[in-house]
Amino acid sequence: MKKASTAIGSVIAAMANIFMALLIGGLLVAGVGEDPIAAFSVAISGAFGTLDGLSYTLHYATNFVFSGLAVAVAAQATQFNIGGEGQAYVGGLGTIAVCFLLPWMPWWAALPFALVASMLMGAAWAFVPAYMVAKRGSHLVITTIMFNFLASLLMIYLIVNYFREQSSMIPASAAIPDNIELLRFDSVLTWLGIDVPESPLNVMALVAIGACFAVTFLVWHTRWGFELRAVGANPAAASFAGINVNRLTLQCICLSGAIAGLIAVNEIMGAQHRLMLDFALGYGFTGIAVAMIGANHPAGIVPASILFGALYQGGASLSFLFPSVSRDVVTVLQGLVILFAGGLTHVLRPLAVSLVERAIGKVTHGRETVSWNS
Repeated sequence: MKKASTAIGSVIAAMANIFMALLIGGLLVAGVGEDPIAAFSVAISGAFGTLDGLSYTLHYATNFVFSGLAVAVAAQATQFNIGGEGQAYVGGLGTIAVCFLLPWMPWWAALPFALVASMLMGAAWAFVPAYMVAKRGSHLVITTIMFNFLASLLMIYLIVNYFREQSSMIPASAAIPDNIELLRFDSVLTWLGIDVPESPLNVMALVAIGACFAVTFLVWHTRWGFELRAVGANPAAASFAGINVNRLTLQCICLSGAIAGLIAVNEIMGAQHRLMLDFALGYGFTGIAVAMIGANHPAGIVPASILFGALYQGGASLSFLFPSVSRDVVTVLQGLVILFAGGLTHVLRPLAVSLVERAIGKVTHGRETVSWNS
């Protein structure tokens, strides 16, 4: 009963926080002279009202699943990995290398190589901060922030000097071969006779779902996951029990970086079809809020990712159809959701859990009374 009431209370608290964020956001929209109800209707319709909008929402959500899982895995050891963007950037080097080294392969044959390459590069970029945390006692937040900037500078140097087409001034690599572009869902729907606009949603959405199941199994159903959670619960007790705390810390941070690297595959092979500057901008930091709202569990990260995907896509529709609602206002609306549903997630949760426990207790007590009287 305790576990059920905690889960139900957490969901109720998250929904209440989102409602308060949208309420204040509505006041903000009214403050710029627009009807909040009409504005939110446009945002919801833009995110879910058409197959085109839904495809973009799910494409953004795919990236948020990867970034949220990356944060959640490190959080199991009470480590705060905010270097997802840098790890995704460097993961892009592995992805683009596979695309250029194996240009004759079809997408389904190249995809496993791209997944492995992006994960290895993401893990390698997370290794130095992980080593500094495990062996030197450094703070992961500081080191990963610095490595985000280093990754950005590294990508600028490599794209401008090595990957950029000589005849182009655009800071981007050459396009990858058409045969190596990932299968998009709009192509599948077209084959089925459903005419939909082109969108970036591709098979990486299925990989994201598989990653959720893999993380769930690894963290909650294996010995390694048990040791990882033990380290997060009490490092001193875990060490006394014979667990190598430093090794587990290093491994989980590298795994976190590997998962973040998968963003590159979704963007380069599925959407942009080339290596571009800032292709991961915003995904890494938003993944922090996604993980917090989802309680660092894949079952919560998926709906939280869809929420932020809807905010991205619906916000674009909102700023397009309501000129007075600028992109900055949309960013503030997203920030409100992060503040209430992420930063203040633990404010309402204890109260909600307590109310649910009391309600379940009354129902259980009532049933016992009826059973006893009968």
